[in-house]
Amino acid sequence: MKYKVFYKEDKSHEIELDNHQIKIDGKETDIDLVKLLDNKFHILQNHKSYSIEVIHADYTLKRFSIKVNNNIYDLNLQNELDILLDQMGMSGGNSDKMDHVKAPMPGLVLDVLVEVGQLIQKGDNLIVLEAMKMENIIKASGSGVIKSIKINKKDAVEKNQLLMEME
Repeated sequence: MKYKVFYKEDKSHEIELDNHQIKIDGKETDIDLVKLLDNKFHILQNHKSYSIEVIHADYTLKRFSIKVNNNIYDLNLQNELDILLDQMGMSGGNSDKMDHVKAPMPGLVLDVLVEVGQLIQKGDNLIVLEAMKMENIIKASGSGVIKSIKINKKDAVEKNQLLMEME
């Protein structure tokens, strides 16, 4: 099974697990891995010892925080399917970064819950949009910083109209 592990925003490694052999970036490694507890491991590589503890695991989003010799690292993981979709240019739905927000339906803007320059995370509430006598909260599908807001309270918007730009 192949995985791609992302850390420190611009760094990644491809890890392949096959018949008790571990390859990192295509190179065979000599790693001795011992599971101590459900979330604690010990690794011996090139005569160096590493204590590893999984601090947080979100299997749905494939995000993990691990402690390696008292240093904490945040990791994002892609499996073989994620890697294939990425190579085919179809990974936009899994992207962490938002470029813009468009209206999912025609409606009336009841409230804008964010402001220019604000840092937002996936799931944050952005806009309250009334459509068909119902209030709908438009949430962030990824993270970013609000670059511009193209609408105001009480504006009528059309489906797919640009509401916000992100950077």
